[in-house]
Amino acid sequence: MPHILIVEDETIIRSALRRLLERNQYQVSEAGSVQEAQERFSIPTFDLIVSDLRLPGAPGTELIKLGQGTPVLIMTSYASLRSAVDSMKMGAVDYIAKPFDHDEMLQAVARILRDRQAAPAAGEAVAGKSANGSGKAAVDAGNGEIGIIGSCPPMQDLYGKIRKVAPTDSNVLIQGESGTGKELVARALHNLSRRAKAPMISVNCAAIPESLIESELFGHEKGAFTGASAGRAGLVEAADGGTLFLDEIGELPLEAQARLLRVLQEGEIRRVGSVQSQKVDVRLIAATHRDLKNLAKIGQFREDLYYRLHVIALKLPALRERGADVNEIANAFLARQSARINRTDLKFAADAEQAIRHYSWPGNVRELENAVERAVILSESPEISADLLGIDIELGDLEEDEFIGLPAQAAASVPTNSHEPTEDLSLEDYFQHFVLEHQDHMTETELARKLGVSRKCLWERRQRLGIPRRKTGATSES
Repeated sequence: MPHILIVEDETIIRSALRRLLERNQYQVSEAGSVQEAQERFSIPTFDLIVSDLRLPGAPGTELIKLGQGTPVLIMTSYASLRSAVDSMKMGAVDYIAKPFDHDEMLQAVARILRDRQAAPAAGEAVAGKSANGSGKAAVDAGNGEIGIIGSCPPMQDLYGKIRKVAPTDSNVLIQGESGTGKELVARALHNLSRRAKAPMISVNCAAIPESLIESELFGHEKGAFTGASAGRAGLVEAADGGTLFLDEIGELPLEAQARLLRVLQEGEIRRVGSVQSQKVDVRLIAATHRDLKNLAKIGQFREDLYYRLHVIALKLPALRERGADVNEIANAFLARQSARINRTDLKFAADAEQAIRHYSWPGNVRELENAVERAVILSESPEISADLLGIDIELGDLEEDEFIGLPAQAAASVPTNSHEPTEDLSLEDYFQHFVLEHQDHMTETELARKLGVSRKCLWERRQRLGIPRRKTGATSES
């Protein structure tokens, strides 16, 4: 069992991280400072050190020297991202920005230990834990870890594309609504690439002020602008040899887009205030929830940059399009949140399961995680009811529905008024069959209720399956 040392002065963070790692079969020791770690432990005997960058007394980077070859994973806030990059130059194996996602931390730990031990079988076992916090493997023995929960057909298709694209150096554009997990896809692409041992630098283009974006990305020379008292390397330069992930790239100003295009075309950067260019070797992964093609048409995004980015496009489905995945993800979040408050008895009541399945989740996975966290905090009994989720869904309609409580496959085989057999129909076939047969004498609300879906979901499925609404009095309801 790998032995991990956590060095973190914030007791709450340290304890939560210890519980997370222990639940995933790691042996964990902890200290509140570098000095305490020196006094209590033989630091080189650990398999991995996870340390905050800023600690009372000596900084976390001191553990790089004290570890004598033991890999050090540095935790840092986004505000001190430059310091984290500097720590990697000092020998840290990787960094992770706070607040971090639990799956992201587990992925990083699994990857570092696998590289250290050079034992694929051991690495795959750990990665299987990291995917969802349970023993269910999300690992392909030949391709490494994906680390994303979900098994619906669109996600299986996405996993296949990730495995094909990751080993290449092609630019990738990840598209999807906010909250769908685009950074997890970017991390998987990096982890499965030949650049996995080099840094992946993540930048949220919407989080950096427009006046600072160019110096942050490309660096600056001393005196380049007011306050530039010393030259600094940019984040593109820090990603040299590794992967640069630009989230929300649609928010990047046009001037910075022109500089980024030069990086992609020529493989070189020029710091702000410098006349000298320097070569960089980075793989670019970009993500956006916006339609870059339309932005290019109206002049808000460079068309030449769009085509440079659009070498490989990966589309992340919205949560409402992922079928039963939503309940699997919700249960994973429930297990995580329960562990945080040391509860083992919590579970979703039947109405909560139904609400989770039928709600449209406009905020996607992020909204689902927040709803589950809220419900766990407010729950006073082992069963979490739907009202604790705080979502806007008409439970009365669901409770009246004859399909409530039935799994999708069982619902698909419930007989209709037609005497035609439906046992051999897929769920989509059944949906199409039912709508075409009943839409002449049912309103959209009645159809949705009988199918156990929301009207919005009914409309979306009509669009996907190409079933137009009949222009009759029965279906003219707004």
